Amino acid sequence: MSPDVSTVSPNVSANVNAASSLTHEDLGSAAQRARHTRILDATIALASQGGFDAVQMRAVAERADVALGTLYRYFPSKIHLLVSALAREFERAALTIGDKPIPGDDQADRVMFVLGRATATLQRDPHLTEALTRAFMFADASVADESKAVGRHVTRLLAQALQEPGRPGEPAPTDEQLAITKVIADVWLASLVQWVTGRATADEVTGSLDVAVRLLLR
Repeated sequence: MSPDVSTVSPNVSANVNAASSLTHEDLGSAAQRARHTRILDATIALASQGGFDAVQMRAVAERADVALGTLYRYFPSKIHLLVSALAREFERAALTIGDKPIPGDDQADRVMFVLGRATATLQRDPHLTEALTRAFMFADASVADESKAVGRHVTRLLAQALQEPGRPGEPAPTDEQLAITKVIADVWLASLVQWVTGRATADEVTGSLDVAVRLLLR
C-alpha cells in the first residue's frame, strides 16, 4: 500500500527524509495528532498483550485504523515506534507528578519515591516493559531523536524529585544535578534490562537503584 501523503503536512517533509519519527509538534492538524495518538495507543496495547514480537507494523496499522504507508511515514520502523512509545510513557509519568510535592526527607528519598513508583508501574505490565526495553536496547543512531526524547523525559521526571517540597517554582536544575539525573537514568534503564532478561529480581532492581541514588546524592 502506498504512503498516504495527505495525512502529513508539508512542513514535516524534512523529518520524514531524515527517517525520524514524527512528533505531535511536527503534525499540523488535530486529526493528524489524533492519528498519532491512536498509533501509539495501539502499540502499547499490542505490546501489553504479547511483548516485543506482538508489535508488528501491519497489526499496529490495523488496530489504529490507519494505512500501513501512513504508519511508516509517522514511524519509519518498529524500533522507532516502540522507543517513541517509551518516551510517551515517561512523559506521562512526569506530567502525573506535575508540581505536587514529592514525599521524602531528602533528595535521595524523593528520587527513590519517583523511581519506585515508575518501576512498580512498569513491572505490573511485564510484556509491555519487555517490548519497550528491548526496543531501547536495539535502538541505533537512526533512532537518536527518539532515544533523546526518552532521556529528556526521564531527566524531567528525576529533576522534579530534586526540588524542595513545596517549592515547585525554584530555579531549573543545575548542570551538576542534570548530570546526576543522567547517571541515575542510565542505572535505572540498565536495571530494567536485567529485570526484563531475568537476571535480577524486582527487589534487586530496587536495591541497585537505592545504592546508586544514595551514593550520588549523599
